[in-house]
Amino acid sequence: MATELIINARNHETRIALVENGTVVEFYLERSSPGGITGNIYKGRIVRVLPGMQAAFVEIGQVRAAFLHVDDVYDHQHEFEQLLRQEEIGQEGGQEVSEPPSLRISNEHGFQIEELLHQGQEILVQVSKEPMGHKGARVTSHISLPGRHLVLMPTAGHIGISRRIEDEEERRRLREMIQEARPNNYGFIARTAAEGVGVDKIESEMEFMIKLWHNIKKKGQNAPVPSLIHQELDATLRAVRDLFTE
Repeated sequence: MATELIINARNHETRIALVENGTVVEFYLERSSPGGITGNIYKGRIVRVLPGMQAAFVEIGQVRAAFLHVDDVYDHQHEFEQLLRQEEIGQEGGQEVSEPPSLRISNEHGFQIEELLHQGQEILVQVSKEPMGHKGARVTSHISLPGRHLVLMPTAGHIGISRRIEDEEERRRLREMIQEARPNNYGFIARTAAEGVGVDKIESEMEFMIKLWHNIKKKGQNAPVPSLIHQELDATLRAVRDLFTE
């Protein structure tokens, strides 16, 4: 099968097409904006808690404070704070989350926002939605780190398989392989590109992504507040990571 990855980059936008045998099978468009921050991870500070909305505002260094809903708060927040303070990198587990891009967790334990967060508290958050108009960015403390074959969810213990992998036997193979290979009950989602991939590549990517997460936590320990801790790749590099094959 003849496959091409075509990238057209202009000042105002980048267009990316994955072409198989002359047919466009995937297409991505990203318009340039100086403030594109989706996927970025920040060390922020809670500036206001709103019990009536079950939400909080987080200062992350942008023009407007970011919005954090209770469903997007890691529900063992005291453990999460310890990860930012400890000198040696710890290990953590969590509860199930859904597949990207939202990675929302329902507030099934009935926590109230005021039980989890307080004004002045430092928190590590990831931008899930760009700021728009007079609204600040939407953020979550459920961090997700995408790789070529996997998405690492360090605050969750869930194993998910891309819905685009339809073969049940392959889905079972990937789930069992990830279950056996993952350390410390980390959460992972197998992306579409993981279909047919062997255990060596999966383990290698796991090792790389977990090391990246450890580096993010380590950087967050002593970083000032607010500060950018990890920056997501732009559209071109994401395409190379996600679509470019041998």
